[in-house]
Amino acid sequence: MKNKVFYFFGLLIWLITFPMPADAQEKLNKLVQERKILHQEWQESENQKSGIFGNRTKKDMMTTNEWMGRIIHKDNQIMQELEMLKDIQTTTIGNEKEDYKFIAHKAEADIVKLKRALREKDADIQEEKEKMRTYEWTTLIFFLSSMVLGFMYYRKKQKAY
Repeated sequence: MKNKVFYFFGLLIWLITFPMPADAQEKLNKLVQERKILHQEWQESENQKSGIFGNRTKKDMMTTNEWMGRIIHKDNQIMQELEMLKDIQTTTIGNEKEDYKFIAHKAEADIVKLKRALREKDADIQEEKEKMRTYEWTTLIFFLSSMVLGFMYYRKKQKAY
């Protein structure tokens, strides 16, 4: 009964946590796409030259720096998402490791039980063999004694005639 409850809760936890990596991966892909867009916009702002003689102005450089700040912020979000994915994966691997450890211990316990049952059965078989051997010897002794007694009775009857 304990095992059924344990497996039920294990399955329930697995079903609850299963969609999380897929959602986290989708969020990560979305963040990477947003970063690509920010990078393209940064490149466009880098190419902007609104100054005299086609030079860049202070405003152009500040806009470029703002885009860089947004890219860095997005990179930080991506790193946080990657950390979360790593933590999920580490937890999943840890849980799987514990599950395999539990299964291995249970299998070892079952093997010990089976070995003990096998030893008991072997002892029962050996005991039955000993009983059979005793029966065989008893039967042989009875047969030989009957033959000897029969022969002696026959000889006695022969001498009487």
